Amino acid sequence: MATTRTATTQWKGALLDGSGTVSLDSSGVGTFEVSWPSRAEAANGKTSPEELIAAAHSSCFSMALSHGLAGAGTPPESLQTSADVTFQPGEGITGIVITVKGHVPGISAEQFQEAAETAKANCPVSKALTGTTITLKAELL
Repeated sequence: MATTRTATTQWKGALLDGSGTVSLDSSGVGTFEVSWPSRAEAANGKTSPEELIAAAHSSCFSMALSHGLAGAGTPPESLQTSADVTFQPGEGITGIVITVKGHVPGISAEQFQEAAETAKANCPVSKALTGTTITLKAELL
Protein backbone atom coordinates (compact mmCIF):
# COMPACT_ATOMS: atom_id res chain seq x y z
CA MET A 1 0.00 0.00 0.00
CA ALA A 2 1.37 3.42 -0.96
CA THR A 3 1.60 6.17 1.60
CA THR A 4 1.69 9.92 1.14
CA ARG A 5 3.19 12.30 3.67
CA THR A 6 2.52 16.02 3.72
CA ALA A 7 4.37 19.11 4.93
CA THR A 8 3.15 22.66 4.42
CA THR A 9 5.14 25.89 4.31
CA GLN A 10 3.67 29.30 4.99
CA TRP A 11 5.99 32.07 3.69
CA LYS A 12 5.72 35.85 4.07
CA GLY A 13 7.83 38.44 2.31
CA ALA A 14 10.64 38.35 -0.20
CA LEU A 15 13.39 35.74 -0.11
CA LEU A 16 16.11 37.75 1.60
CA ASP A 17 14.04 39.44 4.32
CA GLY A 18 11.04 37.12 4.50
CA SER A 19 10.47 34.10 6.68
CA GLY A 20 8.10 31.24 7.13
CA THR A 21 7.14 28.10 8.92
CA VAL A 22 7.08 24.52 7.75
CA SER A 23 4.68 22.14 9.48
CA LEU A 24 4.99 18.39 9.41
CA ASP A 25 1.31 17.77 8.76
CA SER A 26 1.16 13.99 8.47
CA SER A 27 2.82 13.30 11.81
CA GLY A 28 1.80 16.50 13.54
CA VAL A 29 5.11 16.52 15.40
CA GLY A 30 5.81 20.17 14.90
CA THR A 31 6.05 23.43 13.06
CA PHE A 32 9.48 24.88 12.42
CA GLU A 33 10.69 28.34 11.40
CA VAL A 34 12.61 28.85 8.14
CA SER A 35 14.33 31.85 6.58
CA TRP A 36 16.98 32.65 4.00
CA PRO A 37 19.63 33.54 6.61
CA SER A 38 18.98 30.24 8.43
CA ARG A 39 19.50 28.45 5.13
CA ALA A 40 22.45 30.34 3.69
CA GLU A 41 24.27 31.40 6.87
CA ALA A 42 23.85 30.20 10.49
CA ALA A 43 20.84 28.11 11.55
CA ASN A 44 20.07 30.31 14.58
CA GLY A 45 17.39 27.96 15.89
CA LYS A 46 15.62 27.61 12.55
CA THR A 47 15.60 24.77 10.04
CA SER A 48 16.17 24.66 6.29
CA PRO A 49 15.20 22.48 3.35
CA GLU A 50 18.66 20.95 3.50
CA GLU A 51 18.31 19.98 7.16
CA LEU A 52 14.97 18.37 6.39
CA ILE A 53 16.56 16.47 3.49
CA ALA A 54 19.37 15.37 5.85
CA ALA A 55 16.79 14.06 8.32
CA ALA A 56 14.95 12.19 5.59
CA HIS A 57 18.14 10.75 4.12
CA SER A 58 19.74 9.61 7.38
CA SER A 59 16.56 7.87 8.55
CA CYS A 60 15.84 6.26 5.17
CA PHE A 61 19.42 5.04 4.84
CA SER A 62 19.35 3.57 8.37
CA MET A 63 16.15 1.68 7.58
CA ALA A 64 17.56 0.35 4.30
CA LEU A 65 20.83 -0.74 5.91
CA SER A 66 19.07 -2.37 8.84
CA HIS A 67 16.79 -4.27 6.45
CA GLY A 68 19.69 -5.42 4.29
CA LEU A 69 21.76 -6.58 7.26
CA ALA A 70 18.82 -8.44 8.80
CA GLY A 71 18.06 -10.06 5.44
CA ALA A 72 21.65 -11.34 5.34
CA GLY A 73 21.20 -12.90 8.79
CA THR A 74 23.23 -10.26 10.64
CA PRO A 75 20.79 -7.73 12.10
CA PRO A 76 22.48 -4.67 13.58
CA GLU A 77 22.53 -4.08 17.30
CA SER A 78 22.76 -0.36 16.54
CA LEU A 79 23.35 2.09 13.70
CA GLN A 80 24.15 5.77 14.04
CA THR A 81 23.74 7.63 10.77
CA SER A 82 24.22 11.30 9.98
CA ALA A 83 23.71 13.05 6.67
CA ASP A 84 25.47 16.32 5.92
CA VAL A 85 23.76 18.21 3.09
CA THR A 86 25.82 21.08 1.68
CA PHE A 87 24.01 24.09 0.20
CA GLN A 88 25.84 26.72 -1.82
CA PRO A 89 23.81 29.88 -2.54
CA GLY A 90 23.62 30.39 -6.27
CA GLU A 91 24.39 26.72 -6.99
CA GLY A 92 22.05 24.70 -4.79
CA ILE A 93 22.78 21.42 -3.05
CA THR A 94 26.34 20.50 -3.94
CA GLY A 95 26.69 17.21 -2.11
CA ILE A 96 25.62 14.89 0.66
CA VAL A 97 27.87 12.91 2.98
CA ILE A 98 26.31 9.97 4.80
CA THR A 99 28.30 8.77 7.81
CA VAL A 100 27.25 5.54 9.47
CA LYS A 101 28.71 3.73 12.45
CA GLY A 102 27.31 0.33 13.21
CA HIS A 103 27.56 -2.37 15.79
CA VAL A 104 26.82 -5.54 13.84
CA PRO A 105 28.01 -8.82 15.34
CA GLY A 106 29.17 -11.50 12.96
CA ILE A 107 30.33 -9.48 9.95
CA SER A 108 33.60 -8.01 8.76
CA ALA A 109 34.31 -4.36 8.05
CA GLU A 110 34.29 -5.21 4.33
CA GLN A 111 30.85 -6.84 4.59
CA PHE A 112 29.54 -3.82 6.49
CA GLN A 113 30.93 -1.47 3.83
CA GLU A 114 29.28 -3.54 1.10
CA ALA A 115 25.93 -3.55 2.91
CA ALA A 116 26.20 0.21 3.42
CA GLU A 117 26.95 0.79 -0.27
CA THR A 118 23.92 -1.31 -1.21
CA ALA A 119 21.73 0.67 1.20
CA LYS A 120 23.05 3.95 -0.24
CA ALA A 121 22.21 2.79 -3.77
CA ASN A 122 18.75 1.45 -2.92
CA CYS A 123 17.37 3.74 -0.21
CA PRO A 124 14.36 5.55 -1.73
CA VAL A 125 15.66 8.96 -0.64
CA SER A 126 19.05 8.27 -2.28
CA LYS A 127 17.22 7.33 -5.45
CA ALA A 128 15.19 10.55 -5.30
CA LEU A 129 18.43 12.54 -4.95
CA THR A 130 20.32 10.94 -7.85
CA GLY A 131 21.24 14.34 -9.29
CA THR A 132 23.41 14.98 -6.23
CA THR A 133 26.81 13.51 -5.40
CA ILE A 134 26.34 11.24 -2.37
CA THR A 135 29.46 10.16 -0.47
CA LEU A 136 29.44 7.32 2.07
CA LYS A 137 31.62 6.83 5.13
CA ALA A 138 30.93 3.53 6.92
CA GLU A 139 32.60 2.29 10.10
CA LEU A 140 31.96 -0.98 11.86
CA LEU A 141 32.36 -0.59 15.61
